[in-house]
Amino acid sequence: MPHREGESGSAPTLIQSVRRAVRLLDELERRGGTGSAKQLAREAVLPLPTAYHLLRTLVHEGLVRNDSGTYTLVTPLRRNTGPRAPHEPALGLQAWVDALSRELDAAVYFVQYRSGEVEVGAVSDNPARPPVEEWADFRTTAHAHAAGQSLLLQLEPDQRGDHLSRHPVTALTAHTAGTRRDFERRLAGMRRRLPVLEHQEYALGAACAAVPITVGAETAAVALSIPAAEGARLRGLATRLQQRAEQVLISQTFAVAAHGHEP
Repeated sequence: MPHREGESGSAPTLIQSVRRAVRLLDELERRGGTGSAKQLAREAVLPLPTAYHLLRTLVHEGLVRNDSGTYTLVTPLRRNTGPRAPHEPALGLQAWVDALSRELDAAVYFVQYRSGEVEVGAVSDNPARPPVEEWADFRTTAHAHAAGQSLLLQLEPDQRGDHLSRHPVTALTAHTAGTRRDFERRLAGMRRRLPVLEHQEYALGAACAAVPITVGAETAAVALSIPAAEGARLRGLATRLQQRAEQVLISQTFAVAAHGHEP
């Protein structure tokens, strides 16, 4: 009998939930767009309660319709429709960060770690909430801003060590870790999957938060910034940012997730 995920009783991680949801969508598409929960659970090798839970989420997000117990894809999954950056939401990356910026009343950034470097994929365009001025190269100062710290936290120790060897830790403000040892000690106290909060480490007058987005081998994060004077809002905004990132991972189905299933 095949092992069904979730039978151990342990809570699934966000990425496991995303991949399971993608598998259900793929099974629906393979069956011509329709199927019952029992059929889909059996073919996706998932416990029936897990399948029901994920199908309810997919119905709520508008990807699937429930017609008296028969689940139907609302639209076919996108396959081979042209290049799209890993993790880019189907609605469009720039539109997504712009919408988040307006909703959260903060500047929003999408960043990735690719080929050993930090890359800024998108920055929100919201005159009411301008982004932090890049006064020091954003790519080489990952230790000093929330987005970079979130990315470095997701890397394996050897990858992180290589990055810090090529881009040494330097104090940008009085709040920045001044040495690699200090930074690594600070990083050791952070949880890999939780939001990273940063107060005036990259730029005086700015408070930032970032949440990780990791699917397969791809590493990314979505971050926000607000004036330091509004720092009391930061933790609550970080929680909302994480919720939005999770929703996008499931409802928009990032391209990398759609092609990277678990065994």
